[in-house]
Amino acid sequence: MARTDHRNPNVAGLRPRSRLVHGGVRRSSFDETCEALYQTSGFVYGSAEEAESAFVNDGSRHVYSRFRNPTTAMFEDRLCEYEGAAWAYATTSGMAAVHGALWSNLRTGDRIVAPRSLFISCYWVIKELSARFGVEAVFVDGTDLSQWEEALAKPTKVVFLETPSNPGLEVVDLRAVSALAHKAGAKVVVDNAFATPVLQRPFEMGADVVIYSATKHIDGQGRCLGGIILTNDKQYGSDVIHPYLRHTGPTISPFNAWLLLKGLETLELRVSAQSAAALTVAEFLEGHAKVERVLYPGLPSHPQHDLVRSQMTGGGTMLSIFLKGGKEEAFRALNDLRMVMISNNLGDSKSLITHPDTTTHSKLTVEEKAAANIRPNLLRLSVGLEDAQDIVEDLDRALASL
Repeated sequence: MARTDHRNPNVAGLRPRSRLVHGGVRRSSFDETCEALYQTSGFVYGSAEEAESAFVNDGSRHVYSRFRNPTTAMFEDRLCEYEGAAWAYATTSGMAAVHGALWSNLRTGDRIVAPRSLFISCYWVIKELSARFGVEAVFVDGTDLSQWEEALAKPTKVVFLETPSNPGLEVVDLRAVSALAHKAGAKVVVDNAFATPVLQRPFEMGADVVIYSATKHIDGQGRCLGGIILTNDKQYGSDVIHPYLRHTGPTISPFNAWLLLKGLETLELRVSAQSAAALTVAEFLEGHAKVERVLYPGLPSHPQHDLVRSQMTGGGTMLSIFLKGGKEEAFRALNDLRMVMISNNLGDSKSLITHPDTTTHSKLTVEEKAAANIRPNLLRLSVGLEDAQDIVEDLDRALASL
């Protein structure tokens, strides 16, 4: 006999990994074990009065999947449970989450401060759209607190940052920058995609909004696009971000939300295994004769390793590898790989590598590339779930050809 309450039991007492499996579940009257996929655009009402009530109530009644959908709600609620957030909104992609988190709050005459070392689309959204809409954009060296202090000496609306950054793996002091930002009146928006919620908890260090490209580690299997915005300020979420997204329409599809919901179940297991493998790979490459430098947050040689240890619980899945040579050597190494695949995606179960100078960051100017440490000999490696020794041997074989 079906229960009257088909929601999952209270998960408040469960540990984080268990919340990734049980959080946010809404069971139908069929009591399924696997979360249901509600592949529908709209919903019906039993009467005109019921429809009227649905549009004036607190949002618990689903009215249109652009506003909210049961499957999407499960994904949002589960990540809220794990992240310790009060409110979430899933989007079509990570960049839709970046755009929504920033431009729902910015107006002509406002000010935004961000590091120079950013994923190129994030950099474009800040630099180009700010210029178009009369917002002052200020870029700083994210690792230099004195530059943050100078930039945030004036009233500011938003601070946006990635930590670690893509692809430079620069780490921003979240506690210090959040404190400076709040004194300037700014909301702090943190792109936590590289660290993942497994390894870094920005809300605990002062962030107001946390965003993810869920395409990356949350799905982690190359199946779909998605993004999500989280905040602990319900009023800010419901009065600022939610109406902006509701009316502009970057809503995730129910099917993609369902895939991401299932991806959350194995997120901790995958990220932990990938981080352990990434450290093994980084230690191997650091002493390699063909490698000029390796940047990996988990290595003691990382210039901000002490800061990494204070705000992350692991080094992550990403490496920046600077070869001895230039573009020719980088391309030769890429072309001689057999298992590690050339792709501009990251956070996947398969190891992926790219040449940022000619792919993800190719549209930057020479000066912008220099400021972000994008050089012709740089390779960005996303470590997957293969055996770490197979990854090492594949890289060693490719480097031997240089």
